[in-house]
Amino acid sequence: MVRLVVGLGNPGKEYEKTRHNVGWWVVDRVAEELGLSLSREKFSALYGEYSTPRGKVFFIKPLTYMNRSGEAVGRFARFFKIQPSEILVIYDDLDLPPGALRLRLKGSSGGHRGVESVIQALGTKEFPRLRVGIGRPQRKEEVVDFVLSPFTEEELPLIEKAVEKATGCVIEAVRRGEIEQKLINKCNTEV
Repeated sequence: MVRLVVGLGNPGKEYEKTRHNVGWWVVDRVAEELGLSLSREKFSALYGEYSTPRGKVFFIKPLTYMNRSGEAVGRFARFFKIQPSEILVIYDDLDLPPGALRLRLKGSSGGHRGVESVIQALGTKEFPRLRVGIGRPQRKEEVVDFVLSPFTEEELPLIEKAVEKATGCVIEAVRRGEIEQKLINKCNTEV
C-alpha cells in the first residue's frame, strides 16, 4: 500500500520555479486535485493527510533542502511505522529528457543527492520512485546551476504535461493502494 508520498525539492521563493523542485510541483498538484492542504508542519516537512478505505496517506514536502531530504522522510516513516515499500518518492531526473516519466519500484540514486539522502535514512534502495525528466546541461560542470534554474519556454509545456500525467499516476496509486505493473506501464512515458 502507498502510505507516504514525498515530493523532493528546496524550500524558499528562489527555488520555487526551478527544475530541482518538480517533485514539489507534482505533490502540490496532487494535493490540489484531492482537496488537501499541505500547510501543517511536522518532522521538518510540510504535510497533509488523505483518507482512503485502507487508511491514511501522508503527502510531504521536506523543508530540509534537497541534500537532507531523507531526514524528514525517515522521521515520518519511523513515527508512523511506514515501510520503505509504502513510500513513493517523486523527483527530478537529469538522465531523462524534459517531460519523460519513469515509475519504478526500486533503484539506485542515479547520483541524485536527495534520493541518496532518502536511501541513507531508510537503509534501503527498495522504495517506489517516480522520476520526472528535466534534461541535462551541455557541460557537466553546469549541473548545479542547471538544476537550480527555471525551465525554458520550450521545455515548460513538456513539464506541465508531465506534471499533469504524474499527478494522475500518483492519485491512481494512492486510490488503488499499490503500484502494479499495469500502472507502471501506463505512467512510463517518453516525450
